[in-house]
Amino acid sequence: QVQLEESGGGLVQAGGSLRLSCRVSGRAGENYILGWFRQAPGQERVVAASINWSSGHTWYVDSVKGRFTISRDNAKDTIYLQMNSLKPEDTAIYYCAARGFEGSHYPYWGQGTQVTVSS
Repeated sequence: QVQLEESGGGLVQAGGSLRLSCRVSGRAGENYILGWFRQAPGQERVVAASINWSSGHTWYVDSVKGRFTISRDNAKDTIYLQMNSLKPEDTAIYYCAARGFEGSHYPYWGQGTQVTVSS
């Protein structure tokens, strides 16, 4: 059973930076996709970035390209989301999620961490 625990959210001014962390435990092997999702008030939860734990291949939604960087540290079983040049529209609860290589459903979720960007 994969377990995920996020940390690193907070309040930051527009233009600032934050780094989110997600500690991954209970995984069997490296054939996982880890994703950072976000849910703004009144909106659906959407994926912002993802990383293939095995290959390191990354993907970003257009709205965060060039500003956010997803990475992994195998030794620490942790993935990160470095968020730079933050905008008020980045305000959301950020969730770490994991799935296997087959399909697109993410069965494993963290509890979420709040990111608030003030203008």
